[in-house]
Amino acid sequence: MLDRILRFAFGLTGAVTGVTLTRFLLIQNGLRNILDSSQGTLWLVGAAAACGGMMYLLSSRLIRVMTTTLEQTEIFVGHVTLYEMIIAAGGLIAGLIVANLVSIPLYRIPVLGVTLAIMMNVLFGFSGIYFALMKRHEGIHGVKDGSLPGASVKLLDTSAIIDGRILDVCRTGFLEGELVVPGFVLEELRHLADSHDDLVRAKGRRGLDVLNALKKDSRVPVRIERFHQEGATEVDEQLLTSAKEMGACVLTNDYNLAKVAAIRNIPVLNVNDLANALKPVALSGEEMMVRIIKEGKEPGQGVGYLEDGTMVVVEDGGRFKGQDVGVVVTSVLQTSAGRMVFAKYREPHLSLVK
Repeated sequence: MLDRILRFAFGLTGAVTGVTLTRFLLIQNGLRNILDSSQGTLWLVGAAAACGGMMYLLSSRLIRVMTTTLEQTEIFVGHVTLYEMIIAAGGLIAGLIVANLVSIPLYRIPVLGVTLAIMMNVLFGFSGIYFALMKRHEGIHGVKDGSLPGASVKLLDTSAIIDGRILDVCRTGFLEGELVVPGFVLEELRHLADSHDDLVRAKGRRGLDVLNALKKDSRVPVRIERFHQEGATEVDEQLLTSAKEMGACVLTNDYNLAKVAAIRNIPVLNVNDLANALKPVALSGEEMMVRIIKEGKEPGQGVGYLEDGTMVVVEDGGRFKGQDVGVVVTSVLQTSAGRMVFAKYREPHLSLVK
């Protein structure tokens, strides 16, 4: 129904255009008196029918072109952030101001003056938009956003999102600045989630779930940004290029990607390195030497401390106060207040591995 209405509107527009154009041509050629005669009426009706019919026949193709253009415009605007639109508008205004200042003497040139002025406006307008978007990641002091203290930008890699541990790190509030998910990383996650392989599909869906949780629960702001080089090269290369452009660091758990980033002098936060740094200093079944400092709260318990200050509670160790004894770790308790190690005394005649 809407298609028919639009085609009728195009036909009516063509008919009105035909009548207007015919009247204009007759008047310009000194045939104004014909308009009041039956011959003039036939001319107007014929022009209306011809132009209206032509526009009606062409309306289907015109509607398709308009629909496609609107869809592409909608997709483009959907990928452009409000910040980028404001920056582009500012660049356009600055370019037009410069163009008009430069064009003042051009208007005095006969014949070509107006044409040259229009060309200058188009050239400087597009140049203003281009340079404004190119510098959109830099602050007013010429320092890139990723280099500003307390405002660092971290680009999330696909592997770090699928791994999921970054969500727990963000919930604790240890990360600062802003997490940026490039559009090509989101697109890779979508392709993984649509894979025919069950394992790959599960990884992709897990990554999308983690990303949704990050946007909802994380204390760190998360945004998705589309970069201009998307689709040109592989995802890792695009990620490193974008990080270099923004002055941002890459957050990943891909060992090879971290090595390549280090070669290019791009800062890297490796989730696996963080996990290794936070792993327990003592594991269940591990043997160690501990100096008993005092007696514990329970009868027979002895209390000692490791070099980092971790408390070690030794079963049957109270009688060795002031001595170094061999113990075997039975369990490790990790709380927000710190770590506690529970151990039991190991008989001296048994071998002790330090």
